[in-house]
Amino acid sequence: MKYVYIAGPLFDDHERQYLEEIALVLENNEFETFLPHRDAGLVEGEFTDKLREDIFTTDIEALEKADIVVALLTGRDIDSGTAAEIGYAYAHKKELIGVSANNIKVLNTFVWGLFDSGKKIVNDINELEEFLGAK
Repeated sequence: MKYVYIAGPLFDDHERQYLEEIALVLENNEFETFLPHRDAGLVEGEFTDKLREDIFTTDIEALEKADIVVALLTGRDIDSGTAAEIGYAYAHKKELIGVSANNIKVLNTFVWGLFDSGKKIVNDINELEEFLGAK
């Protein structure tokens, strides 16, 4: 079973819900998933270095273990944490799949290039499921 790290912004309920929907599609297609806010937690309450270190360590271990990274590529620009995760994944030769969520902004050219010149970017969750079925 392939292990998938799901990257994306975690700033509001909508973003976290969309990431959870991505996880459900992957899990229904027999992938094991790591979803940072679900599996490592959110930084809430007192923003201590210890809490941040624990979350970072859990996230980086999951990235190292991952066969695939699925990234939510939304917003005015790619979330900085998501950008770091996809850069790390690319450098470590992990397969990358992007979900644009029908974002109306043109994707940064460098980010687009990391996803096989856009060939591994889907518009929404339905296209993600179709893409996975074609693999």
